[in-house]
Amino acid sequence: MTFVLSALELVVAERGRTAAEVTEATARTVRRLDDLGYHRVWFAEHHGTALSASVVPAVLIAHFAARTSRIRVGSGGVLAPNHAPLALAEQFATLATLYPDRIDMGIGRGPGTFDQSIVRALRRDAEPGTEQEYADDVESVLRYLSGEAGVRLIAGWQPDEGGARPWLLASSTASAELAGRLGLPIVLAHHIRPDRSAETAARYREVFTASRWADRPYVMVAVEAVVADSAEAAAWLARPTDLARSTPGSDALWSPAEAAGRELPEQGRGYAEAVGAMQARGTVDTVRRRFAEIVAETGADELMLYPNIYDPEQRIRSYELAVKAAGQ
Repeated sequence: MTFVLSALELVVAERGRTAAEVTEATARTVRRLDDLGYHRVWFAEHHGTALSASVVPAVLIAHFAARTSRIRVGSGGVLAPNHAPLALAEQFATLATLYPDRIDMGIGRGPGTFDQSIVRALRRDAEPGTEQEYADDVESVLRYLSGEAGVRLIAGWQPDEGGARPWLLASSTASAELAGRLGLPIVLAHHIRPDRSAETAARYREVFTASRWADRPYVMVAVEAVVADSAEAAAWLARPTDLARSTPGSDALWSPAEAAGRELPEQGRGYAEAVGAMQARGTVDTVRRRFAEIVAETGADELMLYPNIYDPEQRIRSYELAVKAAGQ
């Protein structure tokens, strides 16, 4: 079992802690990831939620790249329909100029919120984009980043000198087909739609065409990983995530002690339990086996771990144990 190990950080918003406090806790986590040898760490674009302080990936990328020395830093993802393609290309070209050979640009389609008033504000009252409009936006970003659009993103900028590497986020075969056609590396949202991972990966490989961005198919799988010294401890740490997953629009993450005394809402319980069962939770040995199963199912070249754990020190401990589970 050989794969690269990376991390997805959502700047988890614990109850009773300020945005500044959770951002500083994330800084400690990211520095530890750098020390542990994780290949990359990405930040998501979420709007209007009490569960995450990860709102503007480009700002977080700049902040955390400045506080690390080796690890690649990127977006997981920046949501193309919320932004003008040229603006995205300029942001990531700037980041790559500041931190050459360290910047990733994971691109996704969703709005990053359930609040339709925020969607309308972000998109200036535009209607939800079609699959074709999304594909057009992604292709526009790629043309700007490659220099093919004939636009100078930054004075003195050279597109192939340490530039941002684009990826496409996917949880469906439609996104897989787009990534394959454009020759982009792909990230599967196994932590959200694990039932689609194998099919999406297979379709991506079927249609992949080599490009300047990738000469072969490359699959990264985002998987929730909660690793602890016992199965009971892992379940305890994962309980707040199950509670949040079963309650759309819920408030900031409960602590494990608070979550332990709460029942999962009946309406969302089945979904939360089904998704949780397909992640990687438990001891080092259990998670090692689960990693192997996910890699076998998807042919993953890389696993991006998402330990949505309330306490930052426990989150760091999970990352440390995950390195052992991966045999790295």
